[in-house]
Amino acid sequence: MHVLVVHDYGPLGKVLLERLKGTSLHVSPLLVSDPASANLSALESWIPDDTDLIVNALWLADPEAAERDPEGTHKAAFSLPVAMAEFARERGMALFQLSSCYVFDGRKQNGYIASNPGQPISELGNWQWECEQALRALLPRHIILRTGWSLSRFIRKVQASTAANETLALPGRCVGQPVSVRDLARVITAVIQQLDCGAEVWGTFQYAGAEEISLYELGLAIAGLPGIPEDLHVVDDMPPWGALEPINTTLICTKIRNTFGIKQFPWRSGLVDELAMVKEKTAREQADTPAE
Repeated sequence: MHVLVVHDYGPLGKVLLERLKGTSLHVSPLLVSDPASANLSALESWIPDDTDLIVNALWLADPEAAERDPEGTHKAAFSLPVAMAEFARERGMALFQLSSCYVFDGRKQNGYIASNPGQPISELGNWQWECEQALRALLPRHIILRTGWSLSRFIRKVQASTAANETLALPGRCVGQPVSVRDLARVITAVIQQLDCGAEVWGTFQYAGAEEISLYELGLAIAGLPGIPEDLHVVDDMPPWGALEPINTTLICTKIRNTFGIKQFPWRSGLVDELAMVKEKTAREQADTPAE
């Protein structure tokens, strides 16, 4: 199977490619440095004719960033994957697409299952839900994988509060499950390997780290990591961006376990590694920023 991994400069693409190259799969990378300005009419020159599976590893899991750039979010979360789905349909290819828990409004009293309809409350969730529906209509051979919270997003919030010597407000009423980059790459690889073995199981699946937690408790867990200053003050309060966070984003992940045998790993086991990854990325970005 020839797998084309569409990625940006984020850590998921790098980690996923490293993991896939350790398998027997034929893997090719496609770097899309700026999805918001990608030329969708150039797909034919980007995607090799012998591609069997396009894996869109552009992981959009930050609703705040989406609100700041609605046009870019529309392009990256909807227009680009839909264009790839149309391209794949015409050439007999399959598509693996990432979505997120932000397709839900959080009003459900218990966890969401993969067949629950989306009712998004944010720009990000809206375009991810629109994308999901378009893919189901366009391309029967697709995998949609909804994920929980990006663990690195909240590590960056802790870092920013530490750097600014500010109190970090996180809403204790918002409950969900984080997922680390390395764990997500593990899950994606496991699904692809089974597709390579001939598994014709397509549709929508969900994955997040084991253990439901509130955002406030997640902040405390991150603040307790080695290397995080002990004087960081985390409080249970609703920050300005809290309106973008559904009260409940808990994902039931039994479908991916029953279909692919993929078990949930504890997100806590990936905390230290994720912190190191975020620090490395931050240092690289600072090194690339020209001094004034």
